[in-house]
Amino acid sequence: MSGFSAELIDYLEGRITFEEFDKRRDERKAKLSSEVVDDDAQPSTSAHTQGNEDEGVSPGVQMAFASMLGEIHELLSSEEEDDEEEEDSLSYVDDEDDEDYKVEEEEREKVGVVEAEKKWKQRTKGGRGRGRRKKKDQDGDEDLTVGEVFALEMELDRENKKMMRERRNRSKLPRALRGLMGEANIRYARGEKEDAILMCMEIIRQAPLAYEPFSTLAMIYEDDEDMDKALQFGLIAAHLNPSDCEEWIRLAEMSLDQGNIRQAIVCYTKAIKYDPTNVRYLWERSNLHLRLGEQKHCMDGYRRILSLLPLEDGEHFMQLSKDMAKSYYESSDLPAALGILEDALERHPRLVSDDFINMAAELYIANRQYHKALQVLVQFAGVVLLKDEPESDVAAPKEEEKPPEKAPEEEQKKEESSKPKMAEELAALENGKIKDVQVPESVPVDLRAKLMVCLIHLHVDTPLEGLVSSLMEQSPEEIGDLYLDVAEAYLEHGKYMSALPLLSSLVISEKYNLAMVWLRHAECLKALGHMEVAAESYTKVVEMAPLHLEARLSLATLQQQLGRPDRALKALESMYDSETLAQDSSAAQKELKLLLHRSTLQKTQGQTQDYLDSTITMISMLLKVAMQRAKVCVRSVTVSGENHLRLVKVKYGLPEIDDQEAAYLDNTGKTNVLSKEDWWQLLVSCVLTLCEVRRYEEAELLVESAMEFYSFYDNKPRRKEMEFFGLSATILDHNHCKAYNYIRLMMMENVDIPQLWNIFNQLTITSHHQRHHRFCLRLLLKHPDNHALCVLCGHNAMVSGSFKHALGQYVQAFQTHPTNPLHSLCVGLTFFHMASQKFVTKRHALVLQGFSFLRRYVELRGECQESMYNLGRALHQVGLTHLAIHYYQKALTLPGKRLEGIPDDQVDLTKEIAFNLSLIYQASGNVEMARQVISTHCVI
Repeated sequence: MSGFSAELIDYLEGRITFEEFDKRRDERKAKLSSEVVDDDAQPSTSAHTQGNEDEGVSPGVQMAFASMLGEIHELLSSEEEDDEEEEDSLSYVDDEDDEDYKVEEEEREKVGVVEAEKKWKQRTKGGRGRGRRKKKDQDGDEDLTVGEVFALEMELDRENKKMMRERRNRSKLPRALRGLMGEANIRYARGEKEDAILMCMEIIRQAPLAYEPFSTLAMIYEDDEDMDKALQFGLIAAHLNPSDCEEWIRLAEMSLDQGNIRQAIVCYTKAIKYDPTNVRYLWERSNLHLRLGEQKHCMDGYRRILSLLPLEDGEHFMQLSKDMAKSYYESSDLPAALGILEDALERHPRLVSDDFINMAAELYIANRQYHKALQVLVQFAGVVLLKDEPESDVAAPKEEEKPPEKAPEEEQKKEESSKPKMAEELAALENGKIKDVQVPESVPVDLRAKLMVCLIHLHVDTPLEGLVSSLMEQSPEEIGDLYLDVAEAYLEHGKYMSALPLLSSLVISEKYNLAMVWLRHAECLKALGHMEVAAESYTKVVEMAPLHLEARLSLATLQQQLGRPDRALKALESMYDSETLAQDSSAAQKELKLLLHRSTLQKTQGQTQDYLDSTITMISMLLKVAMQRAKVCVRSVTVSGENHLRLVKVKYGLPEIDDQEAAYLDNTGKTNVLSKEDWWQLLVSCVLTLCEVRRYEEAELLVESAMEFYSFYDNKPRRKEMEFFGLSATILDHNHCKAYNYIRLMMMENVDIPQLWNIFNQLTITSHHQRHHRFCLRLLLKHPDNHALCVLCGHNAMVSGSFKHALGQYVQAFQTHPTNPLHSLCVGLTFFHMASQKFVTKRHALVLQGFSFLRRYVELRGECQESMYNLGRALHQVGLTHLAIHYYQKALTLPGKRLEGIPDDQVDLTKEIAFNLSLIYQASGNVEMARQVISTHCVI
């Protein structure tokens, strides 16, 4: 019989609930307590019953039973573990919906409970109660608390769930389909591929997560040389069984055979995931990234390889570090390149070669870390730094002089002792205490040149003379690049006299007679003040590199300083044709810089027409899209035997731009060499210069094009300024129609500016059309209280014969400004005009009112030539000639007004008065008097 109580077994097997289990246990305890037993009763022998050790439960359940009984459990035997592993390897935990699987799980749970009873009986050695139970000790051992029962139940539940959730890298093929899978493989081996394919497809239908059928299909299609299907099925099988690294590598090779590098990278990545320390995989994937141009991913892979390489593989480490540093340098990532080299120098100092030293020194120099470059030369090239105190000379021993074999402890001591020496040398270098430098004969000339460059930048001048002399003893045809490195270092620090011999040797050589060398030679001569020779060197640069912008600008400046303006302008001739400028943004930017300097030079030399040609060319490049919208183009015309550019208005013939926004952005990228402020100043200068040479129409067209340019139009102050430029140009060009359009826009925004009203009146007087009448009326509806607008509407009504409307406007102006004599004059004249009409009812009243306002006008204005003339003219109009003669004669006796800025003959009314007076005399028959008045006052 089992050592467990009957109710516990029923509860664990699920036949009763916990309440029934608790009730039955209490009843059993009450029954046992009624029987009296001895206090020193021995434990029941049923606790020592041996169970079947081959059918155990997991160690967790054993621990639970042992903790309940206060004992230490025993581990499972190796045979039990083997049986458990064998059982797990044949299980299929993923297919939880399979009926066979559910039955197996139920049986496993029941067997687990029974086996748990056996294990508990095997490990039980005594009862827990020693003095309380008197009878049936084995029953007393079976008494468990509620907490212990729960603990046992929870432990069993955890074990069951763990078995359900556990996913091992094993086959996911159900047992029922394993036979079919084996049959498919046999058919494939026999050559019956069609049947094998059908069997695999059936297995995939029933168990889509199993990788075996996909793998078999991949092999079948590979035998049939259908590599596309073989690769696809192989990839599916690999994804279902991702831990097979060799399969991923095989698929990567197949992808490469088909030219799919990206797929190969994915396969190598999967293999590296399950074998991250495989250097070969990392190397192949990095090479594939390099083939795709993915520099960053390639370098990341190389870094991982460096971290995995053992110390014994130092040569491979150094070579890979060198290649990585070179790649980083080519991609302009100097810090990363230096980090790689520093790690290599620190890890394998014995394997450092001259090429490695040269690369490290060059990268440090490029990064302006001259102290570290010199430190590398001292530590690995055997360079000796001599200080002021001879006894403290320190030199780093050569790597070649080290004994081939030394104990590790001695090597470590030697390295530790060299560190303070190196620190002392570096401190001496920083303090400027270096007196001389000793370079072994075995040091290559490349490293000697690097040493010279470091000393020049560190301002250590004493040992340089000897080193440079020894460098110049060698032919520049062989080491001309080293000559140039040293010369450029001298030029950078302004030591032109030291750099000149090196550059002079290079420019006369055959191999290094290059434009760049001539440019450095010219810069050196210019800095030394040899202008003539420098100009010749710059001319040589322009001949060898005609597209070199800086050389052209420098040559033009020199020629201008030497008093050769023609040669200066010749140096600034155009470098590109129109097609290249339209396609190449870089060429357009260079051409703009060249034109800017050329226009400045032409303006200083007084070549106005040529200056306008240059500025129009530049502005047309900026306003390309805007000029197309404004229908304006640039044309070349012949003027006095010379070709010059002109802006013309065209209606047809301009090419259409499909995407104007894209064209605008492209044009902006080409013209961004100048700031918006520079472009604005250039545009203003061009407009003013066009007006100076009386090319007003072109100034109008340029302003019109600029108003179509977004950057200028969106800036309100600049837009207003351009409007004023356009207004001025149109007035000077007598283009009253365009001028009216400009002034109309200005009046709509600024109705209170008197200057604008004056310009508006001038334009309306000279334009000879009346379209401004309606504009003024519409504007008056918006601004009824505007005084100038009120008077102007009265004038318009007066001219058009609407005397009542004019009278209303004049009276409104008179009411707001009663002391202004002009308003009284206008009201009076309006009454006289109304009285002069053919059909009027109250003529005398109108004349009387007119005279009253004219008298008020005379009082406000005073007795002067103007007031007397206006009064006489009004009397002349109504036919009162005898009174008109009186006022005309009185006006002739008064002098004319003198106004500042206006000629006297323009404000003197003598001629007008005499002419009107002669008309009265002629009408009365007094011809002689009329002739006398005309001859006296109107003869020029």
